[in-house]
Amino acid sequence: MTTDHRFGHVALMGPPNAGKSTLLNNILGQKLAIVSPKPQTTRNAISGILTNDAAQVVFLDTPGVHRMAGRMNRLLLEAAWGALHQADAVVLILDAELYTKKPHLFDREIKPLADPVQRVQRPLFIAVNKTDRVRPKEKLLPFLMRVGQSFPGAEIFPLSAATGDGVDTLLSELIKVLPAGEALYPEDQLSTASLRFLAAETIREKLFLELEQELPYNTIVEIEQWEEPEEGPVRINAAIHVARAGHKGMVIGKGGQLLKKIGTAARIELEVMLERQVHLELWVRVREDWTEDTSFLREMGLGE
Repeated sequence: MTTDHRFGHVALMGPPNAGKSTLLNNILGQKLAIVSPKPQTTRNAISGILTNDAAQVVFLDTPGVHRMAGRMNRLLLEAAWGALHQADAVVLILDAELYTKKPHLFDREIKPLADPVQRVQRPLFIAVNKTDRVRPKEKLLPFLMRVGQSFPGAEIFPLSAATGDGVDTLLSELIKVLPAGEALYPEDQLSTASLRFLAAETIREKLFLELEQELPYNTIVEIEQWEEPEEGPVRINAAIHVARAGHKGMVIGKGGQLLKKIGTAARIELEVMLERQVHLELWVRVREDWTEDTSFLREMGLGE
């Protein structure tokens, strides 16, 4: 390594569904963080590691910054703001499509972020995401001006995390502000998260994609057994905890078909991740009001 090599942590922040996880996956060149069209998919500050010749960057994909009530949501906010203070730089991701269509939401959701994000005195980059979906394009300029007024001194980067347009420019500027330092992790390590955690997240993603309305927010996945023999498939037993007795049947589906569909989709992805055959068993268990059980939430790693 030369003295020009850089190492640092970058917090990815923003409102729910702004595209933080999509941006992280695009930067890494492969899927790490789960993605769904439903907001508040990310619950933990997931670390993704980018290693190239110039730098090693540890990205913290944080839960969406929101105002929802409840103990779980308070812990999610703690995780998001905690990552901010760990970081050497901050990327605030904003949904250009949403705020050009509904400008009134900007004052409610974005202006309250301006002071706390700038108060930590870290280099601040604004990723104006989903610019490819803004119609007509003329709406983008006044929005960019409004962002600049709300975050004076921040660098603004219009981009599309989905297509990758503009992402390389953001990344090259990010690396410039990181401190000089040697790589801390092996160059082939993609995340600081354990395989068990990533497996649970994979299953949870399939739940989010299949379940309707609010039900996904009342589910959480716990890996109860993980056997990785020298030969044969990896055996994974996972429990899907639901917060209400009535939710159990909804997750299982008629004749167990929905649970089977979720399990099949998760197993296929896990086999790609682990590069070997996987035997996955899913169970649905009722844990009343788990979203308000602080000790259980901590046990599951939420708020860390």
